[in-house]
Amino acid sequence: RDSARAMDVVNVMAEDEYTQDGPVAQKIASVIPWYPFKGIPRFYDINGFTTRPDIFQLVVDVLAKRYAGMQIDSIGGFDARGFVIGAPVALALKKPFFMIRKPGKQPNAITSGSYSVEYGSRAGISIPRGHPLSEEDPGKLSSVVKKGHRVLLLDDLVATGGTLAAGVQLVHQLGARVVECGCVVELKMFWDPEEGSGLPSRKKLFEDKGIADVPVWALVSENILTLEGARPEDYVDDGEEH
Repeated sequence: RDSARAMDVVNVMAEDEYTQDGPVAQKIASVIPWYPFKGIPRFYDINGFTTRPDIFQLVVDVLAKRYAGMQIDSIGGFDARGFVIGAPVALALKKPFFMIRKPGKQPNAITSGSYSVEYGSRAGISIPRGHPLSEEDPGKLSSVVKKGHRVLLLDDLVATGGTLAAGVQLVHQLGARVVECGCVVELKMFWDPEEGSGLPSRKKLFEDKGIADVPVWALVSENILTLEGARPEDYVDDGEEH
């Protein structure tokens, strides 16, 4: 069974890896369940592919192939599922990896301002100053994300874009440049919703923050995420703000 799965993955990889909702995306989407969680009707659970080594490897391979030729200096992963995606991609590309964390979760860090996400608000995010410290400005600059660096930011999913935007702004504040934000899943409903829909617009958010030139790419959209997660009859949405 394992050898058949491996051959299946190889055959899918022969297709166009970078087409949103294409053959590779469908392979990955087929194992990502959704649950009502944190007040969100469909919360997509990446445990679906991290528990499948063949599919998890496929996710890493696709991202590594996409970014292999982009002259990236370092890769940042967002707290916390972005760590799961970013670290193996960084290893595959032999690039430094750094954690973008919530305030108070890592020492000696530079922190952004607060921002909103689809299920609440955040006090900010932080990037390590690094060791040794920046010689130019030890307090305000980082020796991990250096001036002039080309940085790739990775996360599991992009919805309203608040977290990505905060990360982009902080990287730019440090004098580096985000070449792209890469995610496994994109909720396209938030990209440019019709006026009056009541949905926040990621397009407008990026424009308002002056970062509309930073591309956001994802392999899978909600259009093909149809797997309803199995849950007991007494299932309770116990999601909390973290």
